[in-house]
Amino acid sequence: VHDGRRPQPPIVNPGPAPASPAPVPADATVLIGSRDDLSAWRMTDGSPATWAMKNGIVETGKGMIYTKAEFTDFQLHVEFATPSKVIGDSQERGNSGVYLLGKFEIQVLDSYNNPTYPDGQAAAMYGQHPPLVNASRPPGEWQTYDIAFTAPRFTSNGTLEKPAVVTVLHNGVLVQNAMAFWGPTQHKKIDPYTPESAKGPIALQDHGNPVRYRNVWIRRLTE
Repeated sequence: VHDGRRPQPPIVNPGPAPASPAPVPADATVLIGSRDDLSAWRMTDGSPATWAMKNGIVETGKGMIYTKAEFTDFQLHVEFATPSKVIGDSQERGNSGVYLLGKFEIQVLDSYNNPTYPDGQAAAMYGQHPPLVNASRPPGEWQTYDIAFTAPRFTSNGTLEKPAVVTVLHNGVLVQNAMAFWGPTQHKKIDPYTPESAKGPIALQDHGNPVRYRNVWIRRLTE
């Protein structure tokens, strides 16, 4: 976990940022859309989400936000932008995260000319697997994650049968290819799997940096 001796992922230029948000599939559920509406989200204690939203763009606020709905297997699209003004370095620069089932983190970070431990950079399975490449755009530009996730499976007595598996495209570039999570995400350790990790919400992390999100949608793949 957080082994700085791992090699830094090669840098790949993903091309220019999209001029507008990506189209939403007809069967997708919009979690953050063009209307200033966070009714699909809640705070940790279940109260209404308090992050600021204007013109379809949400900026991180105090505390994590979670979807009210829970999911198992899904396709998730997320658009984000780290601050255009560069402040700090390593993990203190544009830090946030997308939590799958509320437990498995795909790191959000400004990883453009910003070295950090490889399993903590943008598009890492945080604390576990670095991305195959660093496909980050410059700070302030819109970026995308396209995530295909399969929830863990358990036997009837609660024994892990299959771990959670994720495929991630960062700005259209494959960075995680059907990779298994060792367990739910924690800082500097790996939590064990429990049957409670088989289903859960999508969560966006507050890490004290003003990261922006827009055009977040999800497609259920199984029930």
